[in-house]
Amino acid sequence: MKNPVISIITIVYNGIETLQKTIDSIASQSYSKVEYIIVDGASNDGTVDLIKANEALVSKWITEPDKGLYDAMNKGLKMATGDFVWFINSGDEVYDASTIERMVSGFEEQWPDVIYGDTVMIDVMGREIGERRLQPPLQLSWKDFRNGMLVSHQSILVSTKIAKLYNTKYRFSADFEWCLQALKDAGVIHNTNQTLSRFLDGGLTKQNIVPGLKERFDIMRRYFGLIQTIFKHIPIGIRFLSYVAKNKRF
Repeated sequence: MKNPVISIITIVYNGIETLQKTIDSIASQSYSKVEYIIVDGASNDGTVDLIKANEALVSKWITEPDKGLYDAMNKGLKMATGDFVWFINSGDEVYDASTIERMVSGFEEQWPDVIYGDTVMIDVMGREIGERRLQPPLQLSWKDFRNGMLVSHQSILVSTKIAKLYNTKYRFSADFEWCLQALKDAGVIHNTNQTLSRFLDGGLTKQNIVPGLKERFDIMRRYFGLIQTIFKHIPIGIRFLSYVAKNKRF
């Protein structure tokens, strides 16, 4: 079984303070079959010059206005030519230099359709805050998303054979539906049993928590039904409030 090409896509807008660490984490990978794509939303803070300075490390990149995060992510998907797509956006990082090599070495007789793992939260200085509030189960299926987004978007890779475009109807939670749909379409789902990414705390959804939760509720209603979604949100809400009270973050 030949080694797959991993298309890593970074979305950035005015990321002069965060993008270099992301680029460095990808450039440092011991695994060589990586296609690295950067989609910039017409930054005006020097980000484009930063990309140009790192052009030798980037397979392809564009800079142009977009209609929001998920429109930009769709552009990245259309540019990807690898076997798997992986979104590591500006400020996020691949966990360490051997992450992809170890991940691929864990494949068995065939490539999976979805690959997932754990996530570590970091602050703007790159210091580890801790694990996510929600943890991935040992065996993941699309139905597990009835309990929330158990896997961080930064720690899930999807085969380009089944990866769909993001539903830009949703401004803050299209990644939830994208992951859910990929899991639903997947034949083989592979748990790497390793930490795949370092996720910069405070992303778009967290900055827009209320509209993001409304969108997520609508997605869950569409996939799981209204009654089940309402029923599941009771324990979800209790766990959320308990976590915030204990950890002073969400």
